[in-house]
Amino acid sequence: DDPKMSVEEAVNMHVDMIKETRGIPGIQMDRWAEAHKVRHCALSLVGEPIMYPRINELLHELHDRKISTFLVTNGQHPQAINDLVPITQLYVSVDASTPESLEAVDRPLFKDAWDRLKTSLSCLKNKGQRTVARLTVVKGWNSDEIGGYARLIALGHCSLVEVKGVTFCGKSDASNLNMSNSPWHHEVLQFTKLLLKELNAIREGGDDLMPEYDLACEHKHSCSVLLARVDQFAVPDENDPTKRKWRTWIDYDKFQELAAKHAADPTFTFGVEDYVADTPSWAVAGADEEGFDPTDNRHRKKKKHPKYTKFDDDGIPTHDTFNEPLEEEEMLKLRNLM
Repeated sequence: DDPKMSVEEAVNMHVDMIKETRGIPGIQMDRWAEAHKVRHCALSLVGEPIMYPRINELLHELHDRKISTFLVTNGQHPQAINDLVPITQLYVSVDASTPESLEAVDRPLFKDAWDRLKTSLSCLKNKGQRTVARLTVVKGWNSDEIGGYARLIALGHCSLVEVKGVTFCGKSDASNLNMSNSPWHHEVLQFTKLLLKELNAIREGGDDLMPEYDLACEHKHSCSVLLARVDQFAVPDENDPTKRKWRTWIDYDKFQELAAKHAADPTFTFGVEDYVADTPSWAVAGADEEGFDPTDNRHRKKKKHPKYTKFDDDGIPTHDTFNEPLEEEEMLKLRNLM
């Protein structure tokens, strides 16, 4: 398909869908109006976007409209990664830490899928812009061999490492996952801390080129945790130079300016640090808000799902949405479930 037509149709369909949401309980009309102008595009979820033979033309078309580009690839097409024009953020999905678990989890089409994944990750070293190793933790499937994940990430010196718990979307003939495979946020956080320890061990073990990572952000609602390179995203806090201030957010206007310069003159290059922005305090790992923007009001349907406000040291809920203590029987049920 023609890239220009594809972008045009996608934008039109997006606007039509936004119009249909008017009147839904909880809709904020200022956000509703703002959503009519497309600012961001995630090239992911269905299929492999990097296989599209005119992907660079499509990306240029998005950038011409001042739309940011987030592309997710499964790491099976390393040459396509090398040929990709600068984008806002490039993800490689790292779904397994061994050839055997990759075969079980991803069911790849290529016999040399493991080698393709490692080569793809190695290609990230030369991209220049923000790169991400994305790990989706499937409890009981791919959450054991943490050292293997660290060795894969070390191949690419990725800017960021995003660790997210798998979301159970219901039973399907294409998957035999069930609710027990979805980890809780505290389990994803613990997994990420162990991964950080393994990354540090590689660095301290003699790999002088290996960048230093640290816990940067977390978002409890989406069950995700972010590791970031210290050299690219951390600066001394002006209020306390002994502490780090994270700059993992994106200056989208600056990115568009830099991408336009590169499009006009391919010899012009830019890097990760050229379009960073300060991370809000509520998004930093360990913040009381746990990644929730305090300026937003959460809309909940009454009696739709049980919600919890307090937890014990093991992450087991102890108080309901009204801050009332849970019954011992309910807490035991939740403990057994977790």
